[in-house]
Amino acid sequence: MEGKVLEWDYEIEGKDFRNAGKVSSKVKEILKELGFDPDFVRRVAIASYEAEMNVVCHAEKGALHFAILPAALRIVVKDKGPGIPDIELAMQEGYSTAPLEIREMGFGAGMGLPNIKKNTDELNIVSTVGQGTMVEMVIRSPLSREGSE
Repeated sequence: MEGKVLEWDYEIEGKDFRNAGKVSSKVKEILKELGFDPDFVRRVAIASYEAEMNVVCHAEKGALHFAILPAALRIVVKDKGPGIPDIELAMQEGYSTAPLEIREMGFGAGMGLPNIKKNTDELNIVSTVGQGTMVEMVIRSPLSREGSE
């Protein structure tokens, strides 16, 4: 698979808790089928799940794009939603803007962005209040590191 890029795109509906987690499950399933290291798959699954749930909990809609690159996996999640007024504050564990009804369902504990950061090698967040948020994540593949040594 050297030099090739494999890419997938998935739509995410805001407030669709019935299907919440299905996109990240697809990502996980693809990586497992391709034979990626289980720890790498776990990191990607956690990061993609948290990003997907942020769209479901906070936005009208969004999309997840993921690409398997020669040295890493890149996930970009873009949403149409309220945006994040203070990204630094949102990165603090336990900080949440989720409404009560979402918290009562067991979501919105304020661990999404911190969990994404813990499970990625690179994280870039761009947000415009009233328009939406773009979260870009890069997770380096252990397979690519082995091949370069």
